Amino acid sequence: MSAEATNPEAHPEARPELRRRGRSRIDLRRLGRAALLGPTSRDRLPDAIGHVAEAHRAHHPDADMSILRRAYLLAESSHRGQMRKSGEPYITHPLAVTLILAELGAETTTLTASLLHDTVEDTDVTLDQVRAEFGDEVCFIVDGVTKVEKIDYGAAAEPETFRKMLVATGNDVRVMSIKLADRLHNMRTLGVMRPEKQARIAKVTRDVLIPLAERLGVQALKTELEDLVFAILHPEEYESTRALIAAHAGERDPLPGIADSVRTVLREAGISAEVQVRPRHFVSVHRIARQRGELRGSDFGRILVLVGENADCYGVLGELHTCFTPVVSEFKDFIATPKFNLYQSLHTAVATPEGYVAEVIVRTRQMHRVAEAGVVALGNPYATATPDATADPDEERVDPTRPGWLSRLLDWQQSAPDPDTFWTVLRAELAQDREITVFRADGGTLGLPAGASCIDAAYAQHGEAAHGCIGARVNGRLTSLSSALSDGDTVQLLLAQDASSGPAAEWLDHARTPAARIAISSWLEAHPDRAMATTTAARAPLSVVGARGGGANAVADLPDATVRLAGCCTPVPPDAVAGFLVRGGAVTVHRIHCAAVAQMRAVGRTSVAVHWRATADCRVTLLAESFGRPHLLADLTEAIAHEGVEVVSATVEPPVEGRVRHTYTLQLPDAAGLPALMRAMRDVPGVYDVSRA
Repeated sequence: MSAEATNPEAHPEARPELRRRGRSRIDLRRLGRAALLGPTSRDRLPDAIGHVAEAHRAHHPDADMSILRRAYLLAESSHRGQMRKSGEPYITHPLAVTLILAELGAETTTLTASLLHDTVEDTDVTLDQVRAEFGDEVCFIVDGVTKVEKIDYGAAAEPETFRKMLVATGNDVRVMSIKLADRLHNMRTLGVMRPEKQARIAKVTRDVLIPLAERLGVQALKTELEDLVFAILHPEEYESTRALIAAHAGERDPLPGIADSVRTVLREAGISAEVQVRPRHFVSVHRIARQRGELRGSDFGRILVLVGENADCYGVLGELHTCFTPVVSEFKDFIATPKFNLYQSLHTAVATPEGYVAEVIVRTRQMHRVAEAGVVALGNPYATATPDATADPDEERVDPTRPGWLSRLLDWQQSAPDPDTFWTVLRAELAQDREITVFRADGGTLGLPAGASCIDAAYAQHGEAAHGCIGARVNGRLTSLSSALSDGDTVQLLLAQDASSGPAAEWLDHARTPAARIAISSWLEAHPDRAMATTTAARAPLSVVGARGGGANAVADLPDATVRLAGCCTPVPPDAVAGFLVRGGAVTVHRIHCAAVAQMRAVGRTSVAVHWRATADCRVTLLAESFGRPHLLADLTEAIAHEGVEVVSATVEPPVEGRVRHTYTLQLPDAAGLPALMRAMRDVPGVYDVSRA
């Protein structure tokens, strides 16, 4: 089933692979009427699932069909006498759902569970019977689908509805595959329901099921669901788009000619490739029309090039950009940087001499299969796992193919404090359309949504311990926690040793992941006094002044002159210094390399020779750069006192993006102790730099 070709008959050349297999394309929309087509012998498949068997063998030639025969016979006998609202025998529904999955390449276990997915809920068949007849794996999937089927889709129940759906999907992604195929067939036959019920089901499909199909990479289901929802919720725009496509069908289509030119170019270059024309589906045409206004013939489809190896994709790209005029702004490399839903392809656009611009997608055949079917194409993710007979059937299983976004949702949904918070954050998470991977300092990786900050990385790696995060190094450089991360960054998170440390309220402005936002909000609610303190805006700098201020220990060769140590460079023994006479007869002393020395000489200030007294004590001003955290001023002051140094004055500036600057004027008993003092201050957790003022 094509992810884009809503009307494939308009472009028969778009499906040459089906002709090579020697079979015609199955019309999935009419399959539901292909029920019980007569008796069958015990040694062959019933005629009613002949299409399913044919589609399954196309992807899995060696598959054992006997289990499908047994599943069909159980489903047919269980549903016998039941009818759909459309008037068809109920067995036509599981048959249609199973064929949709078979066309996508689902493995036998998924198809077996699909045939039986309504038996436990709607008939007398029990899970124990399913387990005894078909094994634990099929039983597990059927049970998961049954739990999803019992969900109430009413507006008031939406949050808990989708919480259950996420858990079922997390337990086995094949559960959601069956649910999506089930919803697709129901949407195809929705015409028998009242308009208001059609609209309600279509809205649920639009808000959650289509984003989940996108996240799972099942584009073939997602695009058709989009068209069906479009027709129900926006009938006028749908009709307008349908008329636009119908009008185009009667005109000359330039895409087949462009495809022939591409085939010729690749053949001459010695690249073995299959070139197809892929018509856009209705919603895609509608979006393009809104973006570009009047559409040209090449806007109604795209060219798909399928090759054997990854390297061939870039070879094709080189030939296209050499022999055609490339549209550079349209190039995207999803092979080097795959999308979060497993999608890989090269996207480009080329202009022809006739003035047409054609979009081209280049991918391998395996990439194409995954692009169409997503997680369905991955088969059984638990095939290599050793079954545990003692495992709790309700316990979550580890899925080696589980996407990072799904793992994140499963992690935070358990701690969501209330349904409204869960619902708000779920919709925000599903709205994310890109994911990045960042590397941890220990060599591991973190999957995060695009736009995530160091705060998100902290909670993804450390959980609630991230409350004590005081800073981060990104690619080796110190940065604030609010800094946004990019794909491929290496992040090292710095945690405070103080267990009482907590997040600031402004962290919520930079947190993008549900786990981070929920954890921060919960901590702030539990510590309202601390939360209030962290939100105090633009407070004045805090100053602490010592009990006495010692005199300068520099002597000028000018009798009775007052000597002042310059605050710009704070010289201390044994620094090389220079003195200059300023207004009031005072002499200011600078380090010889201070920028002010050149300025003094340039304006003609009188130079005065100065030297240090024999005493070893001195006064110095130090700047301590740190990440903001509680008790930092107290810890720094304690470290200074431990070195036997007196604090003359201290100033703490308001935090800026989580960083704080402390300015200390200190009286040292011995200038030789200055390096040790600066090291002691740097060792205080949260301090990342100490320098002379």
